[in-house]
Amino acid sequence: MNIPCILIPALVGLICGILGYLLGKMNSKNDDSLALSLQADLDACKANTRNLNARIATLEADLAAKAKIAPQSFAAAAPTLIPFDSSLASTALGKKIKENDLKVVEGIGPKIEALLNNAGIKTWYDLSQASTEKLQSILDAGGENYSIHNPSTWAKQALFAYQGKWQELKDWQRNLLGGKE
Repeated sequence: MNIPCILIPALVGLICGILGYLLGKMNSKNDDSLALSLQADLDACKANTRNLNARIATLEADLAAKAKIAPQSFAAAAPTLIPFDSSLASTALGKKIKENDLKVVEGIGPKIEALLNNAGIKTWYDLSQASTEKLQSILDAGGENYSIHNPSTWAKQALFAYQGKWQELKDWQRNLLGGKE
């Protein structure tokens, strides 16, 4: 058996192992600086998060304070523009109309009116101030049978009713198909 044939590969393997170990040790020193850099970034992110949470808390407190004031100013901002005239509404629409009957709006029936009432929309003014997104979310919450309705024209129709513009409401509803433009 030839000893150099066995000894040479063993020595080369041993030398490569030692070199690998030494190179690994040298690179591990660089990993410590990387870990320190990452830790500094993490600390900066945590400090930023604390600042943002404090800002959110301040904004929520301001919003809560304004919400306490808003109902009083809202009541003053919503005067009746034209008193409800049942006979004028009946003449224009050809049927008896009760004040704040949401079913006057094309696309709203008794069940949708009940959904809106449960959500706090009880008057023409309330409906005229509601966004299409809010109305759609109320319908979606009511289930599949209600979510297919399109409330995009309801606020404008309700505004006509609130303002007592019955002829304009009737004319506009003639152009609607199931409450849709």
